[in-house]
Amino acid sequence: MTTFNEIHRLPEFDKDIKKLLKKFRTLEEDLDIFIRNELVLYHKLRKDNKGVFQIPGLDINVSKVYKAKKFACRSLKGKGVQSGIRVIYGYFEKEDRIDLIEIYYKGDKENEDKDRIIRHYKELSKKTVFAKEF
Repeated sequence: MTTFNEIHRLPEFDKDIKKLLKKFRTLEEDLDIFIRNELVLYHKLRKDNKGVFQIPGLDINVSKVYKAKKFACRSLKGKGVQSGIRVIYGYFEKEDRIDLIEIYYKGDKENEDKDRIIRHYKELSKKTVFAKEF
């Protein structure tokens, strides 16, 4: 089974992961495994293992935004999916596209950056409206 038609990483996501790679060297590989397994299970096969939650109260109409709490990081031996790594992403069901918005370690930061999420989707909705006009 293929994963998704498109997986897009925000520049801020790339900065987040670059910073975290200093602590967690397996993070890039772990992210690939997470997308192939966890996200495919949740979005394609509709299997909910209680590790992915939709973020409420964002007032975004473009896509649904999720927080993944079960993320196995091999650099954190013995933790399994309770590594403390959080992944924030948007899923566009029609386009079958994932937008990776933010990744963080719960030990460094308590919650997702809602301003970043809202800012990204406001820009995206402006581009969509502009494209439809032409």
